[in-house]
Amino acid sequence: MRNMGKEAKSLDWLLSYITSLLKSIEDSKEIIIEDLTLEVDNITIELPVASRAVEVEKEAVAIEEKPIKLIEATFNYPKPSYQGSIASVKIGATSSEGGSRKKTYTIGGAKAPQFYNFIAPQQHIPVIALDVFDVTPPLAGPVKEAYKDVLNDPVAWAEKCVKVYGADMISLHLVGTHPQNKDLPPSEARRVVESILQAVDVPLIIGGSGDPRKDMEVFAEIASATRGERLIFASITLDMDVEKAVKPIAENGHNAVALAFLDINQAEELCRKILQAGLPKDHLILDPTTGALGYGIEYSYSVFERIRLSALMGKEVLQVPMSCAATNAWVAREAWQKVAEWGPRELRGPLWEATTAIVCMLAGAELFMMMHPLSAKIVKKYAQALSKLLKNPSTSYVDWVKSKF
Repeated sequence: MRNMGKEAKSLDWLLSYITSLLKSIEDSKEIIIEDLTLEVDNITIELPVASRAVEVEKEAVAIEEKPIKLIEATFNYPKPSYQGSIASVKIGATSSEGGSRKKTYTIGGAKAPQFYNFIAPQQHIPVIALDVFDVTPPLAGPVKEAYKDVLNDPVAWAEKCVKVYGADMISLHLVGTHPQNKDLPPSEARRVVESILQAVDVPLIIGGSGDPRKDMEVFAEIASATRGERLIFASITLDMDVEKAVKPIAENGHNAVALAFLDINQAEELCRKILQAGLPKDHLILDPTTGALGYGIEYSYSVFERIRLSALMGKEVLQVPMSCAATNAWVAREAWQKVAEWGPRELRGPLWEATTAIVCMLAGAELFMMMHPLSAKIVKKYAQALSKLLKNPSTSYVDWVKSKF
């Protein structure tokens, strides 16, 4: 009996201890018991329901109010400074200036990267020339369709570019003078140029055949015959006798294009030689070479950008406007091949050329030689839109989204 009484007291003490323990740990999240030994035989412990689980009361999460209007904030345009500026080059001359053009254009004058109007206003909208050939070369179908009625007459071709398609300028390519083409004499090239000058009132770019020796002869003939017209001769390369090539162009007041081949060092060397040969900086344009979309456009963009930034940062020989031969886009088979999955080439081709031009425009090009009239129209509207939008830096982004062009 004594033993039973002791066992009952031990059990009561255990239950009391457990109850006390549970009360003391109600607010605890973790229980650690060390060095505890229980030796019990045939015992059942019933705990109140409330004691079986100790729940930790969670704090109420405040519901955030949904915004009812846009956050009002101001944006200040970054304004880095550039110590250099691009020379302005005037193209064409009116009768009062010694020429016969009714329209003239100016490119260059930039004091900041292209379309950075929040740093310095865009001086001039890029200018577009449509290509004309003295002897018709192989052309892509969409291009041939646009000029099918004038392909054998360079004068009529130039007139259509200006009067029908609204070209700013004409880029005349004298490919027929190449020794391996028709080897036309310089006098014949001069006759074609004079006829086109009489037919249209816009400035001209005179493109050579690609043969260095023959091009110098042709350029000299035309430069002296068109004194005062302020034409552009394209192009002078390191393959030429630079001093000899520059002399007739400079003496007769014309402009020249320096053609480098995707190499900033070559561009710098060529520009330096041309300037040292006597051509003023405000008569020089640099063509770093344009690779077509999908055929090297990223290299062109990089070189255009490096040249422009170097010029703005003080590299004097590179402080001239840049030109872009977007016509090169038509060498890409994606621009002209008939492939149903690629969509109609009548749209695909012009878009390919326009995209090539726009990429170079964003990197700094201001003068474009193009082939398809739709391409030229797209690029012109793009340039006008960028210039218009960025004239006022306070234009809101909401208004920009709603703008129609």
